[in-house]
Amino acid sequence: MIKTPTLLLMATALTLPGLAAADTLSLPADARVEMALVDELVLDAETPRLNDVVMHPVADGRGSHDLPDYCVVVGDAQRDGDRIRVTTEALTCIEAEGGDSEIYSGELTAGAYDTDGDFGIAACDADRCRLTPDDRFVLTLTRPVSIEQQANPSAEINERRRRHGEEGAEAAGE
Repeated sequence: MIKTPTLLLMATALTLPGLAAADTLSLPADARVEMALVDELVLDAETPRLNDVVMHPVADGRGSHDLPDYCVVVGDAQRDGDRIRVTTEALTCIEAEGGDSEIYSGELTAGAYDTDGDFGIAACDADRCRLTPDDRFVLTLTRPVSIEQQANPSAEINERRRRHGEEGAEAAGE
């Protein structure tokens, strides 16, 4: 039998927009995350499409969910009339807590929506489109995300160093 406090804890944990639980980064389909570009993006007649566009989550964004602070998302951008359509392919996140860090890397299927709620970002004039790192937009996931934690070689090396340091201190009689 589940006691009421346990049930309340479980219900609270399920409703929080947090991501990494039990070594898995998870987001539901239709989750919205506010993003910004890492570099300026310009599309024109000569370059109507760009691949491998890099973006990152905005801290305390206006979306329904958050990604860890240290994340990059890679996608493509294409001009569509007076809008830039941004779609994503992959993400890599590092969630740091104290001296520990967890790495998540996998597929992310999402599209960018502007503040008006329409697909694509209204950022075009007659002959070119431009987005800067100061421009914000919301990615909406089209599929749920569930990415298992990756091995973290740096954390493993640091743990070995700490153990070696403790063993050396014990052997020296400290």
